[in-house]
Amino acid sequence: MGAGDGANEITTRQFLAPLVIGAAALVLMLTVAAVEGLPVRDPDARYVGSPLALIALICALFVVLDVVPRSVRRSRSSGAGPGETVRRVFTERWWGRRGLIVLVCIIGFYATYLAYRNLKSFLPFVTGNVLNDSWLLGLDQDMFFGHDPATLMHDLLGTGLAAGALSAVYLAFLTFVPLSLGVALVWSSRVSAGLWYVTALTIDWMLGALSYYLLPSLGPVYARPDLFAGLPDTGVSQLQATLLEDRQEVVANPQASDAVQSIAGFASLHVAVILTAALIAQLVGAARLVAAALWTFLGLTVVSTIYFGWHYLIDDLAGAAIGLLAVYLGGLLVGFRPPPFGSGEAVRQRSSGTV
Repeated sequence: MGAGDGANEITTRQFLAPLVIGAAALVLMLTVAAVEGLPVRDPDARYVGSPLALIALICALFVVLDVVPRSVRRSRSSGAGPGETVRRVFTERWWGRRGLIVLVCIIGFYATYLAYRNLKSFLPFVTGNVLNDSWLLGLDQDMFFGHDPATLMHDLLGTGLAAGALSAVYLAFLTFVPLSLGVALVWSSRVSAGLWYVTALTIDWMLGALSYYLLPSLGPVYARPDLFAGLPDTGVSQLQATLLEDRQEVVANPQASDAVQSIAGFASLHVAVILTAALIAQLVGAARLVAAALWTFLGLTVVSTIYFGWHYLIDDLAGAAIGLLAVYLGGLLVGFRPPPFGSGEAVRQRSSGTV
């Protein structure tokens, strides 16, 4: 174990937080599935294989990228053989409490994500397909003085280069989550900061699932497709068409389909998750370039959600509220007390294992 990574200061109760949330999420998912007579599916299995395998592979890759350079440097300075040096470095850094924390975080995250995706898929059956899009469309127009916000963005940004660029931004989220897990849990020298991030993500997923049931909706692009008919064909438009096909297939016969229903407007989990990453990076004193990149990614994602009709403005605001709450609750569970309830300097010191 590398000195100063803070793993030894993390109590068992704290690093089990993601696993406990994941277990509770699975119980809720299985209960709803049993009551409604619905099957449980592995999300994204048709497109990327098992998400758990993908996350594990990414984390393993980050471990290799962590161990190999250190082993090369140590081998040069000590003269020891490369194989023995790799074994020693791996044992010191990962065969112990730090490795256990990472393993628990991955399992807890995946359990929560599996539950979240299935609870989202159960939505049309539990709510009776009750939708609030008409009210939300009216609210959007009221907030923009009688105008539709997506149309205003199309007029302001255009529907050419902007569509391609914003599509790339939105789709980047699909790789951002697993990559951010690898960075937070493996590459970061502050284990407690990674634990905080993963715990907050599990809270994001569950609060997001709850929000779908509180205010069921599809989103502007499905409620008013005519508003987005002028946009060019992009990766986002293809994804929207695929998700609609999956929804129709699941609703028609959930037992016969291996797809999951993935359409829900309120609230935006893209906003919640990216805000969680940006805020924790800011609070733990991450490199300015990293924090700036995350805040920029968040801003562009908010624009893309409105531009392509994924969300109403209130969805993004609710997503931001979920992200803020997840950061705070996650901090409490793993031993932080984020501002304004605690000192920002104390958070940075705690994340580096000095508190």
